[in-house]
Amino acid sequence: MEWNRALRYKKFDDWSDQDKKELLEKVQHSPWRMDVHIQPRSGLLNDPNGFSYYNHQWHLFYQSYPMGPVHGLKAWYHLISDDLTHWEEKGLALVPDNPYDSHGCYSGSALPVDDKLFIMYTGNVRDADWQRYPYQIGAWMDGANKIEKIKTPLIASQPDHYTDHFRDPQVIRRNDRYYALLGAQNDQLIGEIVLFESEDLSNWSFIGPLNISDQSLGFMIECPNLIFIDEKPVLIFCPQGLDKNILDYRNIYPNVSLIGDQINLDKATFVSNHALHNFDEGFDCYATQAFNAPDGRALAVSWVGLPEINYPTDPYGWAHCLSLVKELSIKNGQLYQNPVRETATLRQDHAQSQGTLDRQSRIIIKDCAPAYEFAINLRGKGSCRLALAKNETQSLDLDIDFQTGMLTLDRANAGVPFSEAYGTARCTTISKDEPLHLQIFIDHSIAEIFVNHGYKVLTARFFPNDDQTQISLRASVYLDYNYDYWRLSKRKG
Repeated sequence: MEWNRALRYKKFDDWSDQDKKELLEKVQHSPWRMDVHIQPRSGLLNDPNGFSYYNHQWHLFYQSYPMGPVHGLKAWYHLISDDLTHWEEKGLALVPDNPYDSHGCYSGSALPVDDKLFIMYTGNVRDADWQRYPYQIGAWMDGANKIEKIKTPLIASQPDHYTDHFRDPQVIRRNDRYYALLGAQNDQLIGEIVLFESEDLSNWSFIGPLNISDQSLGFMIECPNLIFIDEKPVLIFCPQGLDKNILDYRNIYPNVSLIGDQINLDKATFVSNHALHNFDEGFDCYATQAFNAPDGRALAVSWVGLPEINYPTDPYGWAHCLSLVKELSIKNGQLYQNPVRETATLRQDHAQSQGTLDRQSRIIIKDCAPAYEFAINLRGKGSCRLALAKNETQSLDLDIDFQTGMLTLDRANAGVPFSEAYGTARCTTISKDEPLHLQIFIDHSIAEIFVNHGYKVLTARFFPNDDQTQISLRASVYLDYNYDYWRLSKRKG
């Protein structure tokens, strides 16, 4: 199918039942469908939205274009959970149906207010000349999960000196007031995070750009998030076009984090004595959404996909997934990420073992399930290779050099190649000559690798053959290891 503009923005109801049936059948014949990760029934999934706790349940939405693996007429798809791990699909929740979101319900956030869930999102509108008009729209969801949009925009236009790249509001409550952070591009074509404030969620006043850095942070900032961990403000955002001299990254666009020391929202000041970091050191993490949950945890979930990249699932009529839900913490000035404790409810069929290698290679598990958790401790000299999803000729490789303190994730030989223009390996530092702990989640076509209890995280899509079921270890000198392995049970929905 040639995905021209007319098809991408064709109303959902104008697609025939036969079109929808054939698309679902195509998806059902796809390899690489996952057991425990959130994925679309059909079409494209991208940014997580509206992550919140409301009415005694966790709520999560995501950007959805259900008619194909392309960016088209966007809606919000809704899921609910009792445990952040097993998700029930509720279907499309926000659809483009009025003059202020006619060309898409773009990203946003949600906040419980009294007995309802307040939603704020960007409505995308295009005129006959395809000029963009962004509107920041509000909606209310009740306890029956029924959503009613507010009839007029909360923010009807971008401030002076900003372009039409103005979107992705995160609404928070702080000091008895409401604030909205938006991703923006100023008229000098520089990305910014801008702030608005409100007393009643109806009338919004522009405060100004948040002074994150004296350096340019690229040509556009998407998906800004502000959370608080141990009272420290933490920003998570996506600076498109960021100079690689400011932060080294290999992906087309980075997802970054910045720990702050002080913030004054009313004056749009953010003070930080910390460096900008990649939120994820792997290949496919973007558009992370985070919030402070009422149980005290700072929680985050990421889109595992990237803009402007083709994926091997595209010919099967679907694309992308969401990460596991992660809990964020700060230790010794470093942002840590770990899968939420509820993830352990997915575990089945525990196995464990240990051993020693001396200049040799060994298959340590011969027949892994398509979805599993694998936690391993490694203590060695020289270097070693942990080969995941392995058969006779292919594997997803983790190369660990204890002497230089370097860990490399290599997917060059992990199955169907893709996105090779941005490299097939990602490297990150670890402590030299120290034991290494890895907690690894494999789910058919995604790997999430947590290094040293969340000190680093590497996320990657990969697309293996059916017979890539082994895990092997190879040591260049000497290596002690012990591991735990669990098969993961399928999620609801």
